[in-house]
Amino acid sequence: MTATSGPLVRGARNPGSQGALRHLNQERLFEFLLANGPSTQAELARGTGLSTATVSNIVRDMAAKGVVATSPVNSSGRRALLVRLTDTGDIAVGVDFGRRHVRIVLATLGYDVLAEESIVLPLGYDVSESLTAASELLDRMLEAGGFERQSVLAVGVGIPGPIDRRTGTVLQGAILPEWVGVNLRELEDAFRFPVMVDNDANLGALGEVTWGENRGVRNLMFVKIGSGIGAGLILNGQPYYGYLGITGELGHTPVAEHGIICRCGNRGCLETVASTTVMIESLSRGAEKPIGTADIVRHGLARDPATLRIVGDAGSAIGQAIANIANIINPEIVLIGGPLAGLGDALLDPIQHGILQNALPAIGETTTLRMSSLGDRAESLGAAALVIQSSLAGHD
Repeated sequence: MTATSGPLVRGARNPGSQGALRHLNQERLFEFLLANGPSTQAELARGTGLSTATVSNIVRDMAAKGVVATSPVNSSGRRALLVRLTDTGDIAVGVDFGRRHVRIVLATLGYDVLAEESIVLPLGYDVSESLTAASELLDRMLEAGGFERQSVLAVGVGIPGPIDRRTGTVLQGAILPEWVGVNLRELEDAFRFPVMVDNDANLGALGEVTWGENRGVRNLMFVKIGSGIGAGLILNGQPYYGYLGITGELGHTPVAEHGIICRCGNRGCLETVASTTVMIESLSRGAEKPIGTADIVRHGLARDPATLRIVGDAGSAIGQAIANIANIINPEIVLIGGPLAGLGDALLDPIQHGILQNALPAIGETTTLRMSSLGDRAESLGAAALVIQSSLAGHD
């Protein structure tokens, strides 16, 4: 069954009949599940505006027809019924390109992960070669799972750089300059599937509200701290893209008035004082051998004074930048992702301090700050969610 087959096919009907009303309500539940992933009946009622009794009756009918499956869960300390779409045979592919890796996930429309793999890419890799490697990995995953290529709806691709949504082109400012100028057509030629492309931080935010512990949160900021620092925004339940699609460039927020020149041309940007690159350079001075992000995490957890000072200074600056955005959009939750997530409170505490020092008191005190619930999977899962949520529009 496809997303619009069986009992959920759109078509002419008498809008005043009870059957037509029930059909419309089924579609509302189906579309909510498609957009938000597995949800409790209470979440379905809140999200669709239908009464709990109506939701219960429709879920029972949809389960009998095989459209959804249900399972008992605990929600806020109470027993609840989790509802998820059943496997339609369609597959969404999510791909995340990082500085040194590519990760691919295969998922169903019901938000079940079918397969997940990653491979290491060389530093400063050639984009053409990395696309070939990713395409070959996807082909191997499909073959290993016994999945037909025809079952793939599309491939969602996350790239660490600003994307012009008008053309699907990577713009100047990408942390990996090799990607600048790469466009949607090149990606589709490489994967030989329809492709949807987005910034990796945007996809991290989308992944968190559809797959993670923060599923269903309507106002969220996902901050990815790495060689660059980007933020993905979910506002009123929807990803926010602005006019061109260039949003959340947190790393280019000035935080040091007399700081050094940033690669973007401005002075004192957050990226010049708080990126993992800057931390690594500072901690590598005088060291016997260069260190990496894994070393920062390891030394930070071991309470190494120099590491904690570098991380603390960076965290305070990041908190200042987050506070400036929080004062404008008032997020419910701010999540921290990226390779330093393993530091836990050693990174969160200085970020929290920076937020409280610079945000309006009411905003700073009520904004929840925590680490990503998905770790390094957030971006690839978000890329798969991008495909899943677009599948309805593609079938309308």
